[in-house]
Amino acid sequence: MDLELSPRLREFRDEVRTWLSEHLVGEFAAHRGVGFAWDDAAWDVRLAWDKELAAGNWLCLGWPKEYGGREATVDEQLIFQLEYARADAPYRATCQGQDLFGPTLLAFGAEEQKRRFLPRITAVEEQWAQGFSEPGSGSDLASLRTKAALDGDEWVVYGQKIWTSVARYADWLYVLCRTDSSVPRHKGISMLLIPVDQPGVEVRPIRNILGGNDFCEIFFNGARTSADMVVGGVNQGWGVAMGALGTERGTTLLSEHLRIAHEVDRMIADARDSGESDQQTMRVELGRAWSEARIIEWNGRRLMSMLKNSGGDPAAAQASISKVFASAAHQRMGELAMRARGARSELVGDGYGLDRLQQVLLASRAESIFGGTTQIQLNLLAERTLGLPREPRP
Repeated sequence: MDLELSPRLREFRDEVRTWLSEHLVGEFAAHRGVGFAWDDAAWDVRLAWDKELAAGNWLCLGWPKEYGGREATVDEQLIFQLEYARADAPYRATCQGQDLFGPTLLAFGAEEQKRRFLPRITAVEEQWAQGFSEPGSGSDLASLRTKAALDGDEWVVYGQKIWTSVARYADWLYVLCRTDSSVPRHKGISMLLIPVDQPGVEVRPIRNILGGNDFCEIFFNGARTSADMVVGGVNQGWGVAMGALGTERGTTLLSEHLRIAHEVDRMIADARDSGESDQQTMRVELGRAWSEARIIEWNGRRLMSMLKNSGGDPAAAQASISKVFASAAHQRMGELAMRARGARSELVGDGYGLDRLQQVLLASRAESIFGGTTQIQLNLLAERTLGLPREPRP
């Protein structure tokens, strides 16, 4: 990837830096680095920050202008991600709609659906959550049992979803439902768009290991949505879902991965303060963590470069590689952070408040599960990239 910026890109980088320095102030600056994919802390502040970004037209940069984007190039999007991470700005509250559902709708949605929903996402007027996983249907997503049937001009939905991030804040859900049970299981699935505010939808928060309520389970008991609220066509939802998951495992994780460098800087400072850095073994491990943080960043850059130059299957393989490496490395970093801090790692704040590195230790355990388990990713790489025999299946 060519890292020499053209005059135009340098000008764009300077524009991003200037805007962030002028707007990341006050309460926003006081919440630098707050939040993560598994942490809904300071939600109201982060939502206000998203609206500040929206007012500056800094959300959904690559989207067409007619939907509120900038039609930014891949290079410009990468520069923004790098500068955003460098500024350690708050983690965006509305990334589900911007980074997951929005690109899926752009790729598979009908024009009327795009015009209805995308401008409201870029304006931070509506929030979205993803209804894919179910009890017993996580990695084996095709075994899902939530059903939808047409009743006149509406779909009626019954079933349950679980581990739905930020569902308690969502206005809409994009949900995989079984719409035909008479065909092979991959072929009878549709993606429906379902409004949350109705009697047939119940959202129950699930308290996570950090004490937060970001994850939720959702019960559909006669929930309704219009017959035209199908993305990609009836019984075509499997391909749509794979496109959405490819986005989740790829570019949407880049901003999270770039923030890891800040965590490593903090653990190095902690090791110096505690005296742990005097130990040779600790210095070696810190060096490894520093190197792995850079590898995570370079994997993200490589993925962006592949999307720019080719896209398709090579980028999908790189997304899986990036996901597998980052998940394992971040878990090691969480453990190392506590050793670097020494006995102080056992101290917490008021109300059992956990700081950033304590959160990493606990929450990173889930990173090898969400967005596609490590085992599934390794199978995909073995079979589709290396050409190894398929895993035996009953």
